[in-house]
Amino acid sequence: MSQHAAVLFANDAFYLAFRNRDAKAMNEVWAHRESITCIHPGWRPLTGRQAVMESWRSILANPASPDVRCIGAEAHVIEDAAYVLCYEVTPQGSLIATNIFIRDGGSWRMVHHQSGPSPTPPRSATAANDTPESLQ
Repeated sequence: MSQHAAVLFANDAFYLAFRNRDAKAMNEVWAHRESITCIHPGWRPLTGRQAVMESWRSILANPASPDVRCIGAEAHVIEDAAYVLCYEVTPQGSLIATNIFIRDGGSWRMVHHQSGPSPTPPRSATAANDTPESLQ
């Protein structure tokens, strides 16, 4: 598997954990380091594994959390670091996200997620790689 494909697979795992509200899977997506960060739409920046994972447990446990679908994901790999730019489509509208990964023990793990409001994704993004219902 190419490194770009492996990063997109890790990105898909993130959105699958989000869609399935699976806190255990979400925990595995993220690097097991203290230096991770996250900026949810409208939130202050979260720094540190405890704060980031508490936020995800809260979001995933909330039945009112939106259904999020990732479209138009593009991976950019720079040695042992990578980032994905993508759109997040929810029933309330579109967001644009940056997901940063590092190679950690042979796997790509997330170290930063940030999303915020965006205009409607371009048509080319809606035809691109949607998050799968399940990873094999």
